[in-house]
Amino acid sequence: MAKLKVGIVFGGCSEEHPVSVKSAREVAASLDLARYEPYYLGITEAGAWRLCDDPGPGWEDGRPAVLSPDRSTPGVLVLDGGQYETIALDVVIPVLHGKLGEDGAIQGLLELAGIPYAGCGIQASALCMDKTLTYLVVRDAGIATPAFWTVDADEKIDAETLPYPVFVKPARSGSSFGVTKVTGEAELHEAMEVARRYDAKVLIEAAVEGGEIGCAVLGNGTELFAGEVDRVALTHGFFRIHQEDAPETGSENAAFIVPADIPAESRALVQETAKAIYRALGCRGLARVDLFLKEDGTVVLNEVNTMPGLTSYSRYPRMMAASGLPLAEVIDRMVALALEGTAVAG
Repeated sequence: MAKLKVGIVFGGCSEEHPVSVKSAREVAASLDLARYEPYYLGITEAGAWRLCDDPGPGWEDGRPAVLSPDRSTPGVLVLDGGQYETIALDVVIPVLHGKLGEDGAIQGLLELAGIPYAGCGIQASALCMDKTLTYLVVRDAGIATPAFWTVDADEKIDAETLPYPVFVKPARSGSSFGVTKVTGEAELHEAMEVARRYDAKVLIEAAVEGGEIGCAVLGNGTELFAGEVDRVALTHGFFRIHQEDAPETGSENAAFIVPADIPAESRALVQETAKAIYRALGCRGLARVDLFLKEDGTVVLNEVNTMPGLTSYSRYPRMMAASGLPLAEVIDRMVALALEGTAVAG
């Protein structure tokens, strides 16, 4: 049986570029080379595409290459000695986080190219990247969200009207970049400025009293698999692991308990709510749904990550491994779901 030609796209122009490279290295280490022929396409922080042997050090020195949106010339176009070499791909795994990776941009390019790809489609990616839109859709589906306010670039908000504490966030960013916990009116202006370094649109969100719980979801349509639930045990502050100096050695203020030390009925509620959110937003392939579990046993949405981190310290692969699915098998399922989605669409 011929190997599947798999393109692994990583890096990217967002603030989550370094996390994406780490995720790609874990994918490379877990990829079954008896089944797949990998082609690594790295995107530098400046936006240059490079075909490289692997995502290890020096990948930026790979050959210039682009993903062709022209379906008559499918796959990767590699510039070599003034000539273009074409490499056809069977499927792409876009291991990209943040802007231009999880917001529908790369998904749109792959749709134009006619290449099946792992993960959520254009619509779900765009919805989940914008937390304000995520909350509107999920709230309309009857699932609790925090109280929130949206402040566009040319708008101001009356600081006196907010129920402190609140979190001020870029509406379209990830990994807690630009997030500030605000405990009073005097802190609001600076927090807004920090958030606007990452996005002109700002989300102000009422703090929710409850534990931070995550649920890894894998699947298409009604056939969904939920991994073990985890709990983020905080000592202080709020969770922001990807911004630490050495996240591989652990977080400065958080530990991850997998399986979460919560009652069985709470675990079931988290998993079923995560699946309902996944379906309401039109997700496919995979996503990590983060929730708050309140003392009264109810849950409130925190956020949805459509291409969660796959690093050695990331939550999604830990939750899947705890449920019996190592990353190699998760990748197999991601690829199968991508091809299945193409077959259904066709």
